[in-house]
Amino acid sequence: MTDAAARAFLDKLFTAAVAAAHPETCLPPALPPPPAQGRLILLAAGKAAGSMLEVAERHYLDTLGFDPARLAGIGVARHGYGRPTRRLEMVEAGHPVPDAAGLAGAQKSIDLAASATAEDLVLVLLSGGASANWIAPAIGVELDDKRALTRALLRSGANITEINTVRKHLSRIKGGRLAVLAQPARVVTLAISDVPGDDPAVIGSGPTVPDPSSLAEARDVLARYRIDPPPSVAVALRDSANESPKPGDAAFAHAEYHLIARPADSFLAAERLVREAGLEPILIGDNLEGEAREVAAEQAALARALKADGRSAVLLSGGELTVTMRGQGRGGPNQEFALALAIALDGALGIHAVAGDTDGTDGGGGDASDPAGAYVTPDTLARAAAAGLDPAAFLANNDSTGFFEALGDLLTPGPTCTNVNDFRAVFVEN
Repeated sequence: MTDAAARAFLDKLFTAAVAAAHPETCLPPALPPPPAQGRLILLAAGKAAGSMLEVAERHYLDTLGFDPARLAGIGVARHGYGRPTRRLEMVEAGHPVPDAAGLAGAQKSIDLAASATAEDLVLVLLSGGASANWIAPAIGVELDDKRALTRALLRSGANITEINTVRKHLSRIKGGRLAVLAQPARVVTLAISDVPGDDPAVIGSGPTVPDPSSLAEARDVLARYRIDPPPSVAVALRDSANESPKPGDAAFAHAEYHLIARPADSFLAAERLVREAGLEPILIGDNLEGEAREVAAEQAALARALKADGRSAVLLSGGELTVTMRGQGRGGPNQEFALALAIALDGALGIHAVAGDTDGTDGGGGDASDPAGAYVTPDTLARAAAAGLDPAAFLANNDSTGFFEALGDLLTPGPTCTNVNDFRAVFVEN
């Protein structure tokens, strides 16, 4: 297979994975009937917030003919991920570092939830990215302090569960607090999972579910990664008033939670295409965690073994890898995985790969135009040498974007308006 044909095949797998998790596909069958008497309050947050709000608004207003006067709500999505709505407000906000737009959008969401009555239905449309988009700092913590802490956590190598443990104890909306605010209304959450294990307490920092983590665990995360927090954060994490509501709290008596798309669903779609191509799909897991460069070395070894055995296969994996920042370069975990994979494969013939974030952006500065990931071909290192690029130096500087940008091998689909985290495919041809 030519390099162009292999790339087209990998693109087809990535596109199928994204489509399986898009709200246009997975949301309509899960939308609950509107309330008989009160208001329908739609609160959406995350990278899929715009598309979820758009689909839900169309369903209730057009398909069901619901009274527009009884519909209220707001969506807060990452910059560049908003979608056109007719009645409901759409806000674009910072991610992964929160900003003032997210602060204002979160406060409007809080106010709407707090206004709900027993006759109302609060429908929460949740997706990955909500933790940054719904930014409502605990009393005494300023936005700049949360921004500084977020940057430190992202550079530390902490995984998403650890990061969200800290976030939930510094918020007025995360860690079950949105459900508390919405009492006595019925609360239904429809979520697209972007976390390993699909834990509702981790997706979007669990705004409508009990939080099993504690203030002490949040402090432990900062100590483990040697993060010296701003003084206001240190004070807040010692204040028992910032402990999150736990399982058994009465606030969750009228709260429902449904997963409507998971990483596993996207990999099922990709596996079908691999089989249709006459190849062997090998799912390593949809919930991998760990350092991107270490996981890449492991998968390079697996790909080499398949090649040696004469098997034509595609290694598939997802999850959320991490990058411990040691340099000053650009790039997220998918691009770093691809760069480390290329180095480990060392030009092995017949092995192509793509690694990308299903939301359309991978790390970077938070712009919607940031790349989603990168491609690896058998001649990646040869082309780099011809261009005077040292792959090891780029990896040491965490500058995977700079490396693949120079080669023209960045994956750039733009905002996909959904998010089920990483998608990696290593194609071994024999």
